[in-house]
Amino acid sequence: MQHILVYADSLSWGIIPFTRNRFQFDQRWPGVMEIGLNSAGKSVRVIEDCLNGRRTVWDDPFKPGRNGLIGLEQRIEIHSPLALVILMLGTNDFQSVHQFNVLHSSQGIATLVTAIRRAPIEPGMPVPPILIVAPPPIDVPKGPLAPKFEGGGNKCAGLAAIYQETAATLGCHFFDAGHVTPASRIDGIHLDADQHLLLGQAMVDIVVPLLPPSR
Repeated sequence: MQHILVYADSLSWGIIPFTRNRFQFDQRWPGVMEIGLNSAGKSVRVIEDCLNGRRTVWDDPFKPGRNGLIGLEQRIEIHSPLALVILMLGTNDFQSVHQFNVLHSSQGIATLVTAIRRAPIEPGMPVPPILIVAPPPIDVPKGPLAPKFEGGGNKCAGLAAIYQETAATLGCHFFDAGHVTPASRIDGIHLDADQHLLLGQAMVDIVVPLLPPSR
């Protein structure tokens, strides 16, 4: 069985827009992807490490533990050997409390890639390939989270393009989730149930060629 680590935030954790509840595993995109990969003949387990509010490399001034760099190397060590690491972060970099732009987030992603590659895995275990996924752009934030993400849509403009450049420079794989689905129609930030399904199904086609042949 091959293991895939999804290192991400609330879009992948599967928060149900306008609630603090969570979609079931087979409804959120990492679960849809796991089911699809196994149906495609890959023996795969998806490990979800998805934290609400996680940034690329910055702290949340109000909630501890949201800096994606902290503890990442240990997570790689814990879960090794890994066939693939999927990074889907960036949305929370554009909360209204921050003044970061897409260049800053791309530098954050690059820092995470470096951390993954220097993780102290056991001798003989491979350094996993990395797939950088650009999250769908923030739309007009609605509901209780609107003040938290005010102006986020403007700040995140162009994120996919610069992530793609960063991935190419670092020798990582890349996928733009915005090509498959926009952000939630309900809150403008997360993913609705049908959007999780679309993204998970699309990820199957992206990930299959990246995995070693099944034995």
